[in-house]
Amino acid sequence: MNYQYFTSESVAAGHPDKVCDQLSDAVLDAAIAAFPQSRVAVESLVTENRIVMAGEVSCPQKLDYKAIARGVVKRLGYTKPEFKFTNQSPISVYIHQQSSDIALGADAGGAGDQGMMFGYAVKETKELMPLPIVLAHRLVEKMDELREKNGLSYLRPDGKSEIKVRYEKAKPVSVEKVVLAVPHEPTVENLQAKKDLYQKVVLPVLEKYGFTVKEEDCILNGTGKWEIGGPATDTGVTGRKIVVDSYGGMARIGGGAFSGKDPTKVDRSGAYGTRYLAKNIVANGLAERCEVQIAYVIGLAKPITVAIETFGTEKKKLKIVEDFAGKILDLSVRGIIEGLNLLQPIYEKTAAYGHFGREEFPWEKVVRF
Repeated sequence: MNYQYFTSESVAAGHPDKVCDQLSDAVLDAAIAAFPQSRVAVESLVTENRIVMAGEVSCPQKLDYKAIARGVVKRLGYTKPEFKFTNQSPISVYIHQQSSDIALGADAGGAGDQGMMFGYAVKETKELMPLPIVLAHRLVEKMDELREKNGLSYLRPDGKSEIKVRYEKAKPVSVEKVVLAVPHEPTVENLQAKKDLYQKVVLPVLEKYGFTVKEEDCILNGTGKWEIGGPATDTGVTGRKIVVDSYGGMARIGGGAFSGKDPTKVDRSGAYGTRYLAKNIVANGLAERCEVQIAYVIGLAKPITVAIETFGTEKKKLKIVEDFAGKILDLSVRGIIEGLNLLQPIYEKTAAYGHFGREEFPWEKVVRF
């Protein structure tokens, strides 16, 4: 970690790509709730006045995909006709059974696809996550909270954040810039919205982590105007925010997205397993910074690669670190699913504000040795 400055971004729950991630994961949750061993690989697309869902689902219970989608869109606040995308927009569904060739390997406990995954942890926040991505997530989360609970009722769905952090000797020392983007009612001037967001979003979020920033170092809506957000102005697709979903660019990312995939898909379960290992290595004082890589072959149960990098921050010999990792989680596909209790309907919540650094998820639990 030799950057003097590092910038990460996040997006609000109503961002078009995140709408799609939540649509896909809502289907996954419904399938797992009906039958925990369901197989799901669903992609969604949203655009002006249209929702499209496609993919594969194997579940013994019939699922009402349109009702699931309408529930998600309504929850996200897309209910007004002027948004040109609402919970009443037309929905097209193209979902069929999982391929028998893929099912053959997954049914035997093998990986549902090939691929490599990375997990990461660093001792610079209480979440053991990089500070820039944590702050970026908390900023959009706070914006959404104020919109939903009438703290700033003139805000509309959609939004983004970006934050620039200065580092010295691999440690974050100051926040240099905060960028927010959020659509709002045209009756509110952008300058007033900026003052409100600075006081009610930026300051409380940064102060919680021991930082602050001047109002002149904050930017809201770079063009000076944003009234209509969402799918009517920017088409969304599942899986386009994998850097936002993971570590904000500070760690390597694997080859696949997470949302819409059941845990037999190692793009998802493998990423959760490696985060669990990396976090526990750092939490147990074995290193200050850790990255774990695994790689799978479709149909095979165990990874062909397991590698741990501590960037010279290890406190014990690497062999001790590796032995510790081997004790706390079996990295076979079934081992991760069972060890982290992944057959639960918990995935729609993962699809906004990041998959990591949030204590409610099982891959964030710390074991002490």
